[in-house]
Amino acid sequence: MMNDDVLKALASEQLKTGLPEIRPGDTVRVGVRVVEGNRERLQNFEGTVLRVRGGGLDQSITVRRISSGVGVERTFLLHSPRVDKIEVVRHGHARRAALYFLRDRVGKAATLREKRR
Repeated sequence: MMNDDVLKALASEQLKTGLPEIRPGDTVRVGVRVVEGNRERLQNFEGTVLRVRGGGLDQSITVRRISSGVGVERTFLLHSPRVDKIEVVRHGHARRAALYFLRDRVGKAATLREKRR
């Protein structure tokens, strides 16, 4: 029982606060810390959220974008120290939890309509 409390305390220290609510279909811009040799810089990765997995410290999102005509998917752990910031660019309307059907679509067909407020 005591080990469980220690694990929860360690996990709560690692949790980031102030993260936006991210859902599948949203377009997000993720600022990632990239280390090149002894230099460190921020690189933005902007794309559509295909899925949100897990909860707590293990929560992750998969983001897809088209780069030079090739689909690129990256999975980010939300509470990782490599992820500097996450901002939601637009909220897309999605009717399912995982948007794998977007992998078969290119261009305008791969866009989701904006969520109505």
